[in-house]
Amino acid sequence: MAKTATFILPLALTLLIISPTSLAQQWGLQQGQLPFFSSSQGIQPKRLHRGQQALNDCQINQLSAAEPTIRLQAEAGVTEIWDPNDQQEFQCVGVTVVRHEVEPRGLVLPHYNNAPSLTYIIRGRALFGVSGLGCPETYESGSPESFSEESRRSQRGSEEIRDQHQKIRRVHQGHIIALPAGVNKWFYNDGEEPLTCITLFDTNNYQNELDEILRSFFLAGNPQGRGGEQGRHQEIRRHHESTRRHIRRSHQNAGKNIFSGFDDQLLAEAFGVERDTISSLKGENDNRGSIIRVEGDLELLIPEWDREEQRSERHHGGRGRGGRYNGLEETICSAKLTENIDNPEKADVFNPQGGRLTSLNSHKLPILNFLQLSAEKVNLYQNAIMAPHWKINAHSIVYFTKGNGRVQIASEEGRLVFDDMVQEGQLLVIPQNHVVIKRAGRDGLEWVAFLTNDEAMISPLAGRISAIRGLPLEVVMNSYGLSREEARRLKYGRQELSVFSPSERSQRRGEKYAIV
Repeated sequence: MAKTATFILPLALTLLIISPTSLAQQWGLQQGQLPFFSSSQGIQPKRLHRGQQALNDCQINQLSAAEPTIRLQAEAGVTEIWDPNDQQEFQCVGVTVVRHEVEPRGLVLPHYNNAPSLTYIIRGRALFGVSGLGCPETYESGSPESFSEESRRSQRGSEEIRDQHQKIRRVHQGHIIALPAGVNKWFYNDGEEPLTCITLFDTNNYQNELDEILRSFFLAGNPQGRGGEQGRHQEIRRHHESTRRHIRRSHQNAGKNIFSGFDDQLLAEAFGVERDTISSLKGENDNRGSIIRVEGDLELLIPEWDREEQRSERHHGGRGRGGRYNGLEETICSAKLTENIDNPEKADVFNPQGGRLTSLNSHKLPILNFLQLSAEKVNLYQNAIMAPHWKINAHSIVYFTKGNGRVQIASEEGRLVFDDMVQEGQLLVIPQNHVVIKRAGRDGLEWVAFLTNDEAMISPLAGRISAIRGLPLEVVMNSYGLSREEARRLKYGRQELSVFSPSERSQRRGEKYAIV
């Protein structure tokens, strides 16, 4: 008996050690990278060194708030791209940012990318789906008549006409969508107003085994589409032309879609269709671009989204804050991919006079651990201030969604690398550890920030949980050469958290820096 126990114990320990590795190999992941593991497992995917050069080598001595430099017109919308070669900080951080404007009944053609992404819905609503993952077809679509009892009886013994497909999700203003690299997706604007969304692609992520150029692989249509855009591209500055051609090809896709180069007969045999169908598959006579207009309405049936979203939140909410995951209940087919980050009820910090801050990390949305990304949404009210702070372990890519205000960013030398007014539609990269302070103008200031760590941490310099507040009073006095009373005011002058209400002084003097 003792010999049996002696044998079983080492065997059990061996199985515990090798089982995670075996599961990782089944998913095609590197050792230690189980699918969507939360950080509570103590297992983190390996992350590449961000950017081909260190930030110091990139000599980021002047940041700028930028607007997109490449514009691609399609039949039912516009794709705009912030060219990484126009701003050195984009190359150093290793990201590409794309903004879509989709008209009502506009369909963004099915495609996939070589980098994981976070998409924020700025305005409007949409249906979206992912496919190509070997997941079960759990949804059915078709006209309402096809689901009637009479229709079902008439179809017995004949070919089924209802369409089965993978899950469809509803998103609207305020939602974040998190998707891994290589996942095929599509979007459809079923609302009555334009859909505007912005997407960050983390081209330096460990999931991208290609180079750091964003590449889009379209399954349908002719993304090259509207030929009239060539003149617009001629106006763009011509430096880094070789890399720029890759970017244009990726989104404009001079080779049309991924099927366009294959042999017709070979494709016909692979799909089991007639050769006449292959012409449409290749998009040979399609000039609509990457966003097409759907005639009529898509006959897609989905559950009541409000009720479904609430049910999903209740299901995940019990583990949302600090809960532990065993890593097995979250697979690519069942993973939650979206979260409403602009819901006031979900704010992590709220100041009735200053505004609110909502963070989204891998504890709230576990797939972010797999992507090694996170996000935050900040709404500053009129003249309110975001406390000076730095991100401890992440770069911030900030897109201003509404209003205007002033932003200052300081380097390790205490020199301002950015000091300017910002407004809706601009994008700003804030490197890791650089101190930033933001102040809203008379119209307030709102932004969404994409962060290059799934558990991005902030360290404020002022307020109730600040770095200076945590110092002993004697240390503050001697460090800054202040009297005891002055040091006390410095430590305790602000009792709020990271979102500050306007000071009485600024209200008396008026808003000095606001855009009128």
